[in-house]
Amino acid sequence: MNAADGYAARGAEPGGPGKRRPARGGVRSRLRVRTVAGQVFVLLLVVVLLLVGAALAALVLQARRSATTEAVGRTRAAAVVLARAPGVVRAMDSPHPTAVLQPLADEVVQEGNVDYVVFASPEGIRYTAESPELIGKHVVGPFQNALEGPTTDSFQTPRGRVVESGAPVTRPDGSVAGVVGVGITVAHVGSAVSRQLPVLFGGAAAALVVGTGGAALARRRLRRQTHGLGPAEMTRMYEHHDAVLHAVREGVLIVGGDGRVLLVNDEARRLLELPPGAEGRPVAGLGLDPALAELLVSGRVVTDEVHRAGDLLLAVNIRPTAPFGGGPGSVATVRDTTELRALAGQAEAARVRLQLLYDAGLRVGTTLGVVRTAQELADVAVPGFADFATVDLVDPVLNGEEPPPDLHTARDLRMRRVAAGGVGEGGPFLPTGSPIAPLPGSPEETALETGRATLVADLRESGTWRGRARERADRVLSYGVHSLICAPLRARGVILGAVYFWRAGSPPFEEDDRSFADELAARAAVCVDNARRYTREHTMAETLQRSLLPRGLPEQSALEAAYRYMPALHGVGGDWFDVIPLPGFRVALVVGDVVGHGLHAAATMGRLRTAVLNFSALDLPPDELIARLDELVTRLDHVETAGGEQDGEGGGARAAVTGATCLYAIYDPTSGDCTMARAGHPPPVLVEPDGGAEFVDLPAGPPLGVGGLPFETIELRLAPGTALVLYTDGLVENRERDLGTGLEVLRGSLVGADARRSPDDVCRAVFDALVPPRRTDDIALLVARTRLLDPGQVADWDVPFDFASVSRVRKECADQLAAWGLEDLSFTAELILSELITNAIRYGAEPIRVRMLRDSSLVCEVSDGSSTAPHLRYAATTDEGGRGLFLVAQMAERWGTRYSARGKVIWAEQSLTAPEFQFDVFDELLP
Repeated sequence: MNAADGYAARGAEPGGPGKRRPARGGVRSRLRVRTVAGQVFVLLLVVVLLLVGAALAALVLQARRSATTEAVGRTRAAAVVLARAPGVVRAMDSPHPTAVLQPLADEVVQEGNVDYVVFASPEGIRYTAESPELIGKHVVGPFQNALEGPTTDSFQTPRGRVVESGAPVTRPDGSVAGVVGVGITVAHVGSAVSRQLPVLFGGAAAALVVGTGGAALARRRLRRQTHGLGPAEMTRMYEHHDAVLHAVREGVLIVGGDGRVLLVNDEARRLLELPPGAEGRPVAGLGLDPALAELLVSGRVVTDEVHRAGDLLLAVNIRPTAPFGGGPGSVATVRDTTELRALAGQAEAARVRLQLLYDAGLRVGTTLGVVRTAQELADVAVPGFADFATVDLVDPVLNGEEPPPDLHTARDLRMRRVAAGGVGEGGPFLPTGSPIAPLPGSPEETALETGRATLVADLRESGTWRGRARERADRVLSYGVHSLICAPLRARGVILGAVYFWRAGSPPFEEDDRSFADELAARAAVCVDNARRYTREHTMAETLQRSLLPRGLPEQSALEAAYRYMPALHGVGGDWFDVIPLPGFRVALVVGDVVGHGLHAAATMGRLRTAVLNFSALDLPPDELIARLDELVTRLDHVETAGGEQDGEGGGARAAVTGATCLYAIYDPTSGDCTMARAGHPPPVLVEPDGGAEFVDLPAGPPLGVGGLPFETIELRLAPGTALVLYTDGLVENRERDLGTGLEVLRGSLVGADARRSPDDVCRAVFDALVPPRRTDDIALLVARTRLLDPGQVADWDVPFDFASVSRVRKECADQLAAWGLEDLSFTAELILSELITNAIRYGAEPIRVRMLRDSSLVCEVSDGSSTAPHLRYAATTDEGGRGLFLVAQMAERWGTRYSARGKVIWAEQSLTAPEFQFDVFDELLP
């Protein structure tokens, strides 16, 4: 029976806190002191810590010994008393000893200040335990010694050292009835002593504080007396002090509170020309300048105050010595600034010029206008560099062109004044817009021919300048202008013009100013050249764009149309529109937009517009036409991307076409049907004849060049007088207005545009409502008001699938032409219809239908249910057939085929006037 068994009975688990290794690096680093004061402080601190530690160790050992002795006495007495207690023997010999002994054990644990009490049989079987599951089990550990007499053991457990005493329970005849064991933890017994430890620790801490305070006071006194240094350090400090004091290139002068010199170094002797033995003498008796001597003894705080000492300019700094541990007085430092002052003036002038160049980089070339850039150059030069500035440019530069390269002298240049600036109102110079011709011997001629700025320091002494135009020169001189620099504007070896810098109230120009004028003019010339090149490119792009756009609307009777086109203020875009007449008096409406600006966008727009015109000649439905246009853009992207990679090796890749949108609509005036499809373009607006306006619910589709997705069409039946409004996104979207707001404003501007208002009036109203003052994108607007052909202009017949019906249809067509007053066209019309109907019966399928349309021309259409395309070919002289389509092509002005959902339509168009020599074609067909 031992403490482990007792703790197991009470449900305790072994364990304990981990150990920590004290860190000693920080202490060692703090103990490494070299000053005398620090060493004394550390020694006293160590002595105090050792004394306090020894006292605490003695107290702790004494407390532990007393606790162990008390635990032995308490457990032994309890074990013996319980072993001899009345009724214990009888309880152990009873059939149920636990029923009597367990309450006794619990009472002893609670009242006797012990940790556990265990009653067991001579064989070691438990009668009592705190945990019921342990009753009846064998005790852990040796217990036989307790059968012979009282014993006491001490051992270590996870919760500390335990003292356990055991005693035998004997019967009156001396036999052993069992054993009783009592255990207690030494820490519990020593709690009384532990309660005294805080007092002991408090006393030790107080002793430590008192000792530390005494050590700190001793350290502070030693530190004050030695300034924290040891003898060796103090010696080295004074050696270094003397070396630095006399080697520094700045005079040092220490003046006491009584006005006497306490210390002076060699540099101060040299700068102030002090006599030998200056230390200890009054400052007033050193022969210094009175103002400087008064300053040195005033004690004022001074920073870089300049005083003269002979031929030198000295910068004086004075600070008091009292705040830094010294007695009353001040320390003065002096340094020679004679050369520094001269250099500072030059540096300030250079700084001003650099700042002016920096401002020129920010202010010149903010726009890409040639004249504006020249004016910015004149503005930036005044008043920082000149009092007046004028800029003359060569005439071709104003138009974005380069001057002719074959000019031999500056006299061949024809320039024009484009900018002027000055500090006063007006000026004595020629106004802007005046032509300028460099005269022989003039500063501008010299500057333009040499490529360097020309300086005229005094205009009154320049006979050449005054002699070229004396009246004007006198006017300039009378205004006070006295100095001139003329600098050429050259970029990439090309003369763009010249800039003149004039001074009136400022000092005359010097030689250094000429190099600055060259630099300023060179930087400005690059900006002027960039503006010139932009002007040229913009002009070329605008010319290209306008040449690619329609110059007017074609003649047609299906729609009444009007348009507006407005380019962006800066940069040409790729917006376009078209009204394309189709066979059968139908009309196609197109509007498109290429993303981006510049020549590439304009060229791409021309390519796409041409492609739409070509595809529309095939009479394709809108979705199929846009699909083919999408394939074309994708193919162009691939080709140009591959070409761009190859071109990149030589200097630059070309941009791809991707980023175009398009809307294509076909209107048929015979039925009023309108079929449309779009590729990423804003939806059109339908304005009803009564003035109601709504957007067409047309699927958007992907932009051109994306590929892989189909395009959807919708078909609308439009009433006569309905306005169809097509536009580009530049009309409804800009930096100040998002797309949704712009669309709503557009719809609002169209509400009320009933059939009484012309398309041109509608265009004007829309532009007034939506066009911003500063356009960043092109704007295209197309308004078309629908018409319907009169029913009397249309005639149609169903044709039986029989060759015998051809003659009957020809007869009915001839009667209709007679009713229209077109008897002269009967022969050719009957011939065309006869050949087309015969081909439809022979090669086509039912149903076959004939339709004749009369408007600005006569159109004959034959439709059938077959999609087989006819082919025009030359028949041999021995062939009996094969000349039908050839006859149709010769008799008609135009002919072609279009496909529908139920077959095809072959059409032929004739002029309303019968052509002369219309029968000559038969002579060519005779063998």
